[in-house]
Amino acid sequence: MRKLIYGMNLTLDGYIAAPGDDIGWSVPSDELFQFWSDQLRATDLTLYGRKLWQTMSSYWPTGDQQPNATPAEIEYARRWRNMPKVVFSSTIGKVDWNTRLVSGDAVAEITRLKAEDGGPMDIGGATLAGAAMRAGLIDEYVLATAPVLAGGGTPFFAAMDNRVNLDLVETRTFPGGVVLTRYETRR
Repeated sequence: MRKLIYGMNLTLDGYIAAPGDDIGWSVPSDELFQFWSDQLRATDLTLYGRKLWQTMSSYWPTGDQQPNATPAEIEYARRWRNMPKVVFSSTIGKVDWNTRLVSGDAVAEITRLKAEDGGPMDIGGATLAGAAMRAGLIDEYVLATAPVLAGGGTPFFAAMDNRVNLDLVETRTFPGGVVLTRYETRR
């Protein structure tokens, strides 16, 4: 069975985007960017909700061709393009860059994908991850918490029907005061 990991940058008050989908506060240090790049390298499949897919696909397909791209960004862009991805959306009709579109039941498809043999899967996007959380499908949470308060926006955690017990497996501090915490779901 595959492991499903939900990880994103978030504000201290728990938002992945401030009001108006503002993510300007979340520019990672070189070290944090390398952490996320290493996460991508260790992932076999990435699952996206529509909004995060549109954000990622607006930059990373050509991120390695940008005039000021760093070696780390070039590596990340190439890895991102080649990695298998699944986008869950009923409003877009086409996806590119080694990506498959699913417009049906996201929880059923994620459950099916988890049951397959293979390496870890990442899930991104608050709505999609929220559905997976409520269904008890998330195995690990990775929070890169920035020292900023957004006061509102898109929350990292969805409203839950039941408590989920977690075990802390890692804590690390990055430049700029970002604190990374990793938790595994206690089963």
